[in-house]
Amino acid sequence: MDIELIGRVWIYFAEAALVTVQISVLAILLGLCLGFVAALGSLSVNAALRWPSRAYVSVFRGTPALIQLFLLYFGGPQVGIHLDPMEAGIIGLGINIGAYMCESIRGAIISVDKGQTEAGRCMGLGHFQVMNKIILPQAARMMVRPLGVNSIALIKGSAIVSTISVLELSYTAHRYISSTYKPFEMFFLASIFYIVIVTIFSYGVGKIDRRVSLEN
Repeated sequence: MDIELIGRVWIYFAEAALVTVQISVLAILLGLCLGFVAALGSLSVNAALRWPSRAYVSVFRGTPALIQLFLLYFGGPQVGIHLDPMEAGIIGLGINIGAYMCESIRGAIISVDKGQTEAGRCMGLGHFQVMNKIILPQAARMMVRPLGVNSIALIKGSAIVSTISVLELSYTAHRYISSTYKPFEMFFLASIFYIVIVTIFSYGVGKIDRRVSLEN
C-alpha cells in the first residue's frame, strides 16, 4: 500500500466526504417529508389520496434507484426539467428513499393500538387531532430505528450519484485512480471515509433511539 500517496490525497477525499454528507442529509430530509406525506395518504380513507401514495411507493421501490436517477438527470431535459448534478442527486435519492421511509412511517402508525384512536374519539377529538395528539407521538418512538436504517442505506447508496459526475467520494476515487493507477489505495481511502460517516450517523441514531425508549 502506498501510504505516501494516501497522505497526499486524503484531504481531497475529506472534501468529497463533505459533499457526500451534504447530499445525504438533504436527501434524507426530502425523503422524510415525502415519506410522511405518502404514509398519511396511504392510510387515508380518501381514494384520491390513498392510491397516488401507494402508486408512489410501488413505483419507486419497484425500480432501481440508478434508473430513477438517470431518468431525472438525463431524461429530465426532454420534459423541461433541467437540474445540475448536485440537484439531481439530492432529488433522485430523496424521492427514492422517501418510498422506503413511507413504509417505515406507515408501519409505526398502524402498530399503535386502535384503542387509542377510539379513546380519542370518545373524548370528542377529530381525526386530525387524534392523529396529531395521540397516534403520531406514540408512533414517532417506533419510527426512529427503521428510519435510521433507511438513512444509513441512503448514505452508502449515495455513491450512485458519481454516475452523473457529482464530486463525492466514489467519483473522487475513480478520478484519482485514472491518474495514479492505484485502485486499492483510492477505494480503501474512500471506504474509510464512508465508515466514519456511517459510524457517526449510527451513533446519533442509536442515541436518539435510546432517549425515546426511556421516555416511552
